[in-house]
Amino acid sequence: MDAFHKKSSEKASKQTKSSKAVSKSLGPVSSLEDYVHPEWWRHIFNALYLKTDADVVEDTKITRREADTFINVLKLTPEDTILDLCCGQGRHVLELAQRGFKIEGLDRSRYLIQKAKALAKKENLHVRFREGDVRKLPYPADKFEVVTVLGNSFGYFEAASDDHRVLREIFRVLTPWGRLLLDVTDGEYLRKNFQARSWEWVDRKHFVCRERSLSAGTQRLISREVITDITKGVIADQFYAERLYNKDELITLLEKAGFSNVEIHGEMLTDSVRNQDLGMMEKRITVTAQVRKEWTPVKKKARKSQRKNFVVLFGDPNKPDPLKPCAVFDDDDFYTIDQLKSALRTLKGYNFKYLTNHNTVIQDLQKLSEKPVFVLNLCDEGYNNDPRMELHIPALLDMLNIPYTGSSSQCLAFCYDKSLVRGIAKEMGIPVPQAFFIEPEDTMFNLPFSFPVIVKPNFGDSSFGITQQSVTENYEDLINAISIIREKFGYEKPILVEEFLTGKDLSVGIIGNSFTSYTVLPITEEDYSEVPPDLPRVCGYEAKWLPDSPYFKIKSVPANLPDATEKYITECCMKLLDRLECRDYTRMDWRLDAEGNPRLLEVNPNPGWCWDGHLAKMAKFAGISYAEMLEMILQAGEERIEQTRMTDSSLIYNGNALKTEANGMPN
Repeated sequence: MDAFHKKSSEKASKQTKSSKAVSKSLGPVSSLEDYVHPEWWRHIFNALYLKTDADVVEDTKITRREADTFINVLKLTPEDTILDLCCGQGRHVLELAQRGFKIEGLDRSRYLIQKAKALAKKENLHVRFREGDVRKLPYPADKFEVVTVLGNSFGYFEAASDDHRVLREIFRVLTPWGRLLLDVTDGEYLRKNFQARSWEWVDRKHFVCRERSLSAGTQRLISREVITDITKGVIADQFYAERLYNKDELITLLEKAGFSNVEIHGEMLTDSVRNQDLGMMEKRITVTAQVRKEWTPVKKKARKSQRKNFVVLFGDPNKPDPLKPCAVFDDDDFYTIDQLKSALRTLKGYNFKYLTNHNTVIQDLQKLSEKPVFVLNLCDEGYNNDPRMELHIPALLDMLNIPYTGSSSQCLAFCYDKSLVRGIAKEMGIPVPQAFFIEPEDTMFNLPFSFPVIVKPNFGDSSFGITQQSVTENYEDLINAISIIREKFGYEKPILVEEFLTGKDLSVGIIGNSFTSYTVLPITEEDYSEVPPDLPRVCGYEAKWLPDSPYFKIKSVPANLPDATEKYITECCMKLLDRLECRDYTRMDWRLDAEGNPRLLEVNPNPGWCWDGHLAKMAKFAGISYAEMLEMILQAGEERIEQTRMTDSSLIYNGNALKTEANGMPN
């Protein structure tokens, strides 16, 4: 992976029979091959890999030179869609993305994929990285014009048949006339010239000793690395292996997998700064091949007239998304969408079609407006993934007279403005925390209540802008929190400062509508017991988006509230539901003050619909499965639309009757 790209064959986290990491060396072993775990590549590509191979995989000059070679060999154009398999920490992906190419990466190593995402974010590159197995690629057929496997990332599996499976998967995801580039070690050279033993300093604190031998059939090179920290001693003793292919064997393998026009483009030599033991990266072969095939037929299911036709509308996964940690749809997003699709497949009586391309969504919806169809509006990212344009989707559907689930554009506009919702709630006698509003031009202000306080962007959702730094205990931290929000969101945006309530953190979920039928799900509270006690109790951006944060350990549990408090909160929620015209499904966030008095924080129309979101957790506490929850939302929308039609028909009928009576004619 550049995870698969081990210079000296690869890295493994230890590979004894049990594959468990060790803290000391095994000492002399009679057969290296006996200690290679069949799936050594699952564990080896980690921080140590980036350290021991840094002279190659972290050298930007080497990466740039290699990128130049690959662009020239493949004759890449900015229009090509490129997939880099076994991309590691994304060194080639990021280099090509910086040059304007449309590229994404996949690797088996979670550590390296997270590293790649962090680097992409740091360099402000909107690049998608996914974790996956190259033997079963998570992409549809005919998706990419180019696939690359670089940095000696081929031949890691124990069985040669798995290498064939990898090539068949690459063949499948390539378009007709698509191109493949393999950058692999020269097996013939390495069989004759591998170093049986070596050692080298990798930095001022670590050195690595290596042993190598050929496997029993001489088809694989077995390697062992003993990595030593001068202060801690041996920190890894790991074994790995790579299959050796010569040029003729590569050509045969590619042709057997269905590729045409297989071509060897000469050899690539690696010139690293250390230039001590380059192992498998010392001398490599560059091979290209082409796909000649027909476009894969699109499978269509026979339509059943008795089924209801629904179109599911999402955010656009091919566009940047400013609310996501890496500003692009990542593995978690695609897994969430897959979970939704899987749940919808279990519902009987429905046909579902999915729309995600926002470049054509208006034209696509115009075509749909001519047919009897209902939209399941799950585009909470907003039109073009702009959260301030979430209301544009229902507005567009209303203009096209297409019925849809969820709240209208007017409701979304109201609830996007936290201060406006506070004002409406206060007008209705619903309690809210003390707060004051900071206009963009304000540079001085007085705090009309005592600390602690929480600082929020007045506009926004998904807890964007709310972190542990948002909770402040003094004026200096308050000014700092305001500055952070202004720098992140812009100085022209207003800010809301609220008293920070220290009681239970609550959420209320409602599915349905008050004028048809509705279900109030069990109220949940946030369990902060695993969050370090010195951190403020706030369920913000870190809890929702950053797995490494201590806030990610927050759990939602059924709330333990006095009956009177629970009843009061529920009654207030239903009043707000009607006043703000929230429809079909809604979540409202509350918090108790130190004396146990409830205060409304936010109203969330069209709340998160994902399988592990707050609404799904509440449903689970009520014994409602994820699929059942989705069906309840669908039914709520259908019942509401039907009730509206009946009401409109009744009004038309009564209006005509009144006109007839006024004219003195029998009715």
